[in-house]
Amino acid sequence: MIGKNTIKLIKSLLDKKNRIEENLFVVEGDKIVSEVLSSGFKIERLFVTNTFLEKHSFNLSKASAVIEVLQDEIKKASLLKTPQNCIAICQLPAPIKFPSEMTEPLTLFLDDVQDPGNMGTIIRICDWFGIKQVYCSPGCADLFNPKVIQASMGSFCRVDVITSTFDKVETIAHASGVKICGAFLDGENIYTSDLNKKTLLIMGNEGNGINGQIAGRIDRRVSIPQFAVNNKGAESLNVAVATAVICAEFKRQFNYSK
Repeated sequence: MIGKNTIKLIKSLLDKKNRIEENLFVVEGDKIVSEVLSSGFKIERLFVTNTFLEKHSFNLSKASAVIEVLQDEIKKASLLKTPQNCIAICQLPAPIKFPSEMTEPLTLFLDDVQDPGNMGTIIRICDWFGIKQVYCSPGCADLFNPKVIQASMGSFCRVDVITSTFDKVETIAHASGVKICGAFLDGENIYTSDLNKKTLLIMGNEGNGINGQIAGRIDRRVSIPQFAVNNKGAESLNVAVATAVICAEFKRQFNYSK
């Protein structure tokens, strides 16, 4: 049974302040919970229906407590519009140690990406393209916001997300010989540019783009060309969509140049 106090706790974890105070976050959905069960995250309590139990019984020992409940109980406690078969209450992990260098071909820095859906989708995109680290400015959506977790579809288990000021990230980029590149509407065409170098890619805020103070410290401005006739198409692309397009071209050039 999921008691009233537990339901109240789950609902309260929508708020970042409560997540920090309780040192907990919520994960829902069969696929994402199964990803968490296979990761290093600690699950304090896992509420599951018989359907989930039958499919994942081999992996449930990783949860401290597994409680079988009815589907209606999941619906009452769930933060989702369409609840599935499980809810996991997990411990917040210790902060990731700040790296001393950048070794990967492509690393991301997100500058105040505030929409949780965009944030989670970008983490999923990074996972797809094998990008292991994402740095986020303090103004970004919180990684453990349930909407970020949901949009990432479990990719948050494999991508290191590190909150940091740009100053700190810039320092290790320079020390590692990594070029700093930003996405702009008026940058170089990504399809005619040489992107075959280790890069820190900056993606900006949904409404305002890259902060002016950061923009002045970027080595290179790149852009996705618009193919609409006479440029009479959409004004811009969603930040997550733009991230996917740019990452695809970076990875294509880097991988196929070898």
